[in-house]
Amino acid sequence: MTISIKSAADIEGMRVAGRLTSEVLDMLVEHVKPGVTTNQLDKLAHDLIVHEQKAIPAPLNYAPPGHRPYPKSICASVNHQVCHGIPNDKPLKEGDIVNLDITVIKDGWHGDSSRMFIVGEGSMVAKRLCLLTYEAMWKGIVKVRAGARLGDIGHAIQTFAENAGLSVVREFCGHGIGRG
Repeated sequence: MTISIKSAADIEGMRVAGRLTSEVLDMLVEHVKPGVTTNQLDKLAHDLIVHEQKAIPAPLNYAPPGHRPYPKSICASVNHQVCHGIPNDKPLKEGDIVNLDITVIKDGWHGDSSRMFIVGEGSMVAKRLCLLTYEAMWKGIVKVRAGARLGDIGHAIQTFAENAGLSVVREFCGHGIGRG
């Protein structure tokens, strides 16, 4: 994999795409509640991305060679589903944990982020899991600096997670961003 040094204009393009992605997640916060379907969340996100942000929802129709196109604008993974869940008409229930993964393309630049939500009040176990995974993310973020290796970031996350009695799913440990 080739890593290219980004210009100031490239970095600004990435910032814009990242900001738009964050705006979608922020908008969805008030809508994640019992009785709402992930299809409804997908429609809200799609309309914001396409009609207001004038951007492209990256997952929609994404199809690596040999695979069927992804049919939705966001990924919505509920409870035990690790990632890339396809939104559907099943209503969210009190206590569900849902991860919404949003990728916005603006002017060719990709912004990609996800957020975990507890639907309604949630159990102590759900709250602990979400708190620890959030803390694990920050253990990785503080390792980001010039000259750092990706392995150092991953090691910080994995070490924290395992010390907390959790594990990481090695098959889904991240990817780059930039231009598609």
